Amino acid sequence: MANKRADRDGTHKSAFLRNKKRIYATQEVCGICGKPVDPSYKFPHPLSRTIDHIIPIAKGGHPSDIDNLQLAHFACNRQKSDKIFHMKEVKGEAQKEIISNRILPHHLDWKNF
Repeated sequence: MANKRADRDGTHKSAFLRNKKRIYATQEVCGICGKPVDPSYKFPHPLSRTIDHIIPIAKGGHPSDIDNLQLAHFACNRQKSDKIFHMKEVKGEAQKEIISNRILPHHLDWKNF
């Protein structure tokens, strides 16, 4: 039997669910693509809201700490998967860069699909 993730079972589940409600109540923008998240879209719609672990649990991120959680579109979170973003300075502006052995295409406007 596969091990369950710490945010879905065990000691971190209640803290994760509490922080998820807090994020849904206070955040309106996807932490990955920067576009607004519309709460009227329901799972499994690509633009539905979900919680992203900034540092993935698989990479040592805390499963329920609010500082490691952010609002994200379902599709953005799926595409990010267990990769880690870091900020890179490009011509005076901070740019997100994926630290990974593969770079996936990123569609910002999922309404066209």
